[in-house]
Amino acid sequence: MQTDNDNDNLSDSKAGASASQAVRALLGLRELILGGDLAPGARISELWVVERLGVSRTPIRAALIRLQEEGLVEPIPSGGFAVRSFAESEISDAIELRGTMEGMAARLAAERGVGQTILSGLRDCITQIDTALTGELTAVKFSAYVDLNARFHQLLAEAAGSPLVARQIEKVMNIPFASASAFVMVQSIDESAREMLLLAQAQHRSVVEAIELREGARAEALMREHSRIANRNLKIAMQNQQAMSQVLGGSLIRRAGRPA
Repeated sequence: MQTDNDNDNLSDSKAGASASQAVRALLGLRELILGGDLAPGARISELWVVERLGVSRTPIRAALIRLQEEGLVEPIPSGGFAVRSFAESEISDAIELRGTMEGMAARLAAERGVGQTILSGLRDCITQIDTALTGELTAVKFSAYVDLNARFHQLLAEAAGSPLVARQIEKVMNIPFASASAFVMVQSIDESAREMLLLAQAQHRSVVEAIELREGARAEALMREHSRIANRNLKIAMQNQQAMSQVLGGSLIRRAGRPA
């Protein structure tokens, strides 16, 4: 005889399986787009994605709606969705917007003060980045830098002490190619990689110093300047196919003058 507990367990099992399929569909479809399996402008066949990922159409449709919110796909008049492409100028504007928002976060952190937990986290990131940049810049160290850099920017958003600002920064970060790590890997093939990483690290250190000294205007200006490194990396990628190959989803970016 089936009990209420059995029914609850069955319901929980079905809910868990549904959630698992939804995550699998979202991650899988995003990977297909960023990996170049789906070309910019191509209409996305739900049946093809179902066969490729091994999930049903319902989570695929939910994933497409989520990816539309992220900006990776767009609805088409005939129905369904197509993969988006991105103009260089559009990405540059998104990076500039991130710099503006992070500058605001740094200013608020300086003006309002930051708790020791976040300050310790920021200092720890800086220390670990120093270690990663010491000696030969190996692939492992470069990968560590990418992760630590992302962590630093996340902590900075929290340092503002404003859930609203943190949410808006997260939204900006989710704009394709606008995140702090989107173009960092371009530096892995650049002869001036170490110099640019050291410059970025010096800016990290100066921002934290400005926050500690309650210098809001300086902290804001430093973070806005910091975002220009990403725009520099974008320009390098647009001029160098090898550099572009280091950018996840680089096939979605179109040069100025190319049609959408």
